[in-house]
Amino acid sequence: MDIFSKCSENAGRQRAAREGGVYTYYRSISSAQDPLVIHQGSELVMLGSNNYLGLTSHPEVKEAARLALAHYGTGSAGSRLLNGTLDIHVELEESLARFMNREAALTFSTGFQVNLGVLSCLLGRSDVAILDSLDHACIIDGCRLGFGKTYKYRHNDMEDLEKKLEVVCDGRGALIVVDGVFSMEGDLADLPAIAALKRRFGTRLMVDDAHGLGVLGTHGRGTTEHFGLEQDVDLVMGTFSKALATVGGFISGDAYVIDHIKHNARSQIFSAAPPPASVGAAMKALEIVEREPDRRKQLWENTDYMKRALDGMGFDTGESESPVIPVVVGDDMAAWKMTRRLQEEGVFVNPVVSPAVPEGRAMIRTSYMATHTREHLDRALEALSSVGREMGLIG
Repeated sequence: MDIFSKCSENAGRQRAAREGGVYTYYRSISSAQDPLVIHQGSELVMLGSNNYLGLTSHPEVKEAARLALAHYGTGSAGSRLLNGTLDIHVELEESLARFMNREAALTFSTGFQVNLGVLSCLLGRSDVAILDSLDHACIIDGCRLGFGKTYKYRHNDMEDLEKKLEVVCDGRGALIVVDGVFSMEGDLADLPAIAALKRRFGTRLMVDDAHGLGVLGTHGRGTTEHFGLEQDVDLVMGTFSKALATVGGFISGDAYVIDHIKHNARSQIFSAAPPPASVGAAMKALEIVEREPDRRKQLWENTDYMKRALDGMGFDTGESESPVIPVVVGDDMAAWKMTRRLQEEGVFVNPVVSPAVPEGRAMIRTSYMATHTREHLDRALEALSSVGREMGLIG
């Protein structure tokens, strides 16, 4: 058996999409991640970006990245544990801890690495992790790397979570891990019910708030602030690649827990530290999140406008409660075809197919920015209406 044989055997869907002219992955963009982007010389309304607050092109964020690059160079040249810690890493972590109302925070080079490192170093052989079935892949992979046992409950099904807790909470260390905002369908975790079960069974609770940070809550601290449950959540993970306009991630919580992670998370201690330009950009973006709450207000105005319009047209937008609004199409090939047709009509969206979503629930994932104008959104709605009727999704 050739180990490479699977590379051709498992490529059927991609091959069919390419042959059908509807392959829409790895599309190159030759402009900034703004409300309008350039793809292959065409201007498209961007409805596929996680740049929620529109900060990737903010002049202050770009200048902060430039200054950090000029002062520290292009890279950190080592791991945080040894030679790679710069004073701006420490400054950013102190700012994050203060912003999140936590004792401490620790940065990683990517958000994916946060969950890989945190979960694998916390889950020992006698521990258990309890996950929502739609948790992000990096949560699942982080649990796989740990030595503990992993259980999944049906998505946002609190009765099923309760049953799982009754089985596993027998003196073992238990950690519930959940997305605050589920990145495919845009719905929120039922944190009030989860926190109540956490208290009842004496477990710990970690929230991945990659898509909630900067977006939800009075001050932008995410789903825990949105629900008023910051004291009930033990660890909050966030990324810089969404609202904070660059790349990287962090974990925040009690100082003794963060110190353990700092010295045991393999994706942290055996990986190069975040580059200075990214750190500088994240620091400035965090400052703007605190300084300009109107950005968050505008984001929600845009989100509410699009949700009402899409629902009014008759699209199935699921249970979205965030700036991620899906358009459910059902069949995987239909999702690719609709993505291609929308691109031809001047709109960039993302196809989401199985196994990222359950079989038969393929969707078009749309997401919104504070910097979208009403003209941008109306252009997108016109295309969505036309293509939706063409594909028989709406009347």
